[in-house]
Amino acid sequence: MQTNKPINPLEMLAFMISKQISDHEIVYVGTGLPMVAAILAKKTHAPHITLVYESGAQNPAEGGMPWSVGGPFTWRRSPMILEMSYSFGQCANGYVDIGFLGFAQIDKFGNINTHMIGKDYLNPTVRLTGSGGNNDLSSLTENMVLVGLQAADKFVEKVDFITSVGHYKGKNSRKEKGLPGNGPVAVISQAAVFDFEPESKRMRVKSLHEGVSFELCQLACGFELLRPEGEIPVTEKPSPEIIDILRRDVDPQGVFTSIPGL
Repeated sequence: MQTNKPINPLEMLAFMISKQISDHEIVYVGTGLPMVAAILAKKTHAPHITLVYESGAQNPAEGGMPWSVGGPFTWRRSPMILEMSYSFGQCANGYVDIGFLGFAQIDKFGNINTHMIGKDYLNPTVRLTGSGGNNDLSSLTENMVLVGLQAADKFVEKVDFITSVGHYKGKNSRKEKGLPGNGPVAVISQAAVFDFEPESKRMRVKSLHEGVSFELCQLACGFELLRPEGEIPVTEKPSPEIIDILRRDVDPQGVFTSIPGL
């Protein structure tokens, strides 16, 4: 893969996801960009993290980019391989610090929908894939990072179906339902990085990507975004060295980070 090309949107997303990971954390890894991000973090700023793959493999030795959480590279010299249900049990028992989820819809409290689009569950406009392990992760993992494309029909006032609970109805409503952990702590899109205001638990702009204004970000959102006081920071961009590591050592075949024509 060429290393002198400008960074593409998928590579930028992978980098931003990786920056949510701190050293020594236990990271729950799902298929796609979360795998790229976790491996990138381990090769750069967080060398002591432990990778827990959704399929149950624990912290395999360095190898090629897995094509999914069930790929053989997730098992390579792994000290332990469990069943998927046990990996969810790790979350429930507090042995996972951070996990990542995608979404079809997300609301201002970080509730996400991967079930259906429409108002009638039995006759939806679009039937989606459903939960898989999404609800387990969102309900049980200590900290969740949500990742998806931003548009007004995806960032909505109220999701059509709550597949995976975030901060539920805001404030302390998540904890009042008996769910452990902190819920979603960040949302990453192609426009911005968001966090959640501590009291209301409403989504708030944390940083804007280069060239994106708050007004443009708001136009691509179906609910009112909160903004921090003062000037909104510009999202950090990766150094040429990190881009080189991403392309040469993490995903050299572009399994998850290549875009045709770019």
